[in-house]
Amino acid sequence: METAVLLDRISFILRYFHTFAALIWIGLLYYFNFVQGAFFAETDAATKSGATQKLVPRALWWFRWGAFWTMAFGLLLIGLKCHMIGNELANSWGINIMTGAAMGLIMGANVWFVIWPNQKIVIQNAVDTAGGKPANPAAAAAGAKAGLASRTNVLFSIPMLFFMGAASHWNYGVTDNSKIMIYSVIATIIIVAIEANGLKGKQGVMTTIKGVITCGFILTLVFGGLICVLI
Repeated sequence: METAVLLDRISFILRYFHTFAALIWIGLLYYFNFVQGAFFAETDAATKSGATQKLVPRALWWFRWGAFWTMAFGLLLIGLKCHMIGNELANSWGINIMTGAAMGLIMGANVWFVIWPNQKIVIQNAVDTAGGKPANPAAAAAGAKAGLASRTNVLFSIPMLFFMGAASHWNYGVTDNSKIMIYSVIATIIIVAIEANGLKGKQGVMTTIKGVITCGFILTLVFGGLICVLI
């Protein structure tokens, strides 16, 4: 078998598992934000406590490992693609995939280093109070911090999914006049600012599902507009 054919088949396999893991991860992200959050806000305390103890830990297991394997297969896929095209990122594929990957990696970091640690506090508090122990006063703040990081991930997910798909389907010319560095700096500033907002607890429009979805599509248009103007 020729090397090019072998690498292409390996690329397909990596893409398949990357997509499979991403469906689990993003599907649960939307479940937590669009379904579970609204249910918890309306249900009684006993039902919420039971779900927090039994349902949430199971969902979070699939959620965080879905995120892990999405990132792992995605990075392998990008690395293989770079090898196949000679490590050339100054093209439409490179710009699109790196834009999406930057947001995806931040989302994954939020899962493992913000959402999961804080949700563990919330879950343990539900277990303790159900067993007659006093409530942990830090649980409410931990839940709010995890919730905001999750909403931030929803915001990022919309342009992230767009640019992952655009890597193979939105082709544009890159010339010597293209301002790739300027685009990279502006995109980085925007992404860092949104993440900082998510970590510092300034929710703004992200308090509502409609608001975070709207902002996600606006952010997609902003990045797309920057590419049209600068690239």
